[in-house]
Amino acid sequence: MLPRYDPQAVEQVLYQWWESAGLFKPCVPNGKEPFTIFLPPPNVTGGLHMGHAMFATIEDILTRFHRMRGRPTFWLPGTDHAGMATQLVVEKELTKDRLTCDQLGPENLLKCVWKWKEEKGDYINVQMQRLGASCD
Repeated sequence: MLPRYDPQAVEQVLYQWWESAGLFKPCVPNGKEPFTIFLPPPNVTGGLHMGHAMFATIEDILTRFHRMRGRPTFWLPGTDHAGMATQLVVEKELTKDRLTCDQLGPENLLKCVWKWKEEKGDYINVQMQRLGASCD
C-alpha cells in the first residue's frame, strides 16, 4: 500500500478502465425512453471552478442514475463556446508582455488566441476526467 494517497496512481487508472470497458458509451435503444443531457461548454479561459464542479457532479449523478435504470443515456460534453471571454484572457496575457491588440493586428491576435486554445483547450476535459465525470 502506498504511504500516501496518489490520485494519479488510483483515479487515472480507474478512469481509463471505465473508458476502455465502454461504461460511458450510450447504450442501444431498448424501447425505454432515452435520457440525454449536455454539459454546457466552459470557456477556454483557464480551469474549472467550484460552480463547474458542482454542476458536473449533479449531471453525472443524473446520467449514472438513468444508465443504472437501463435507459439509453447520452451525456454530451461541451467545449469552448465564448471566443470573447477567451480573447479577454489572451489580451490580459499580452499586457504582461506590454503588447496590445492594436500593436499585433487582427491576424496575429487570432494566432495568439488559437495558440492559447491549443495550450489550454484540453485542460478542462482533463479536469472533468479527474472529477470522474462519465461523459460519453
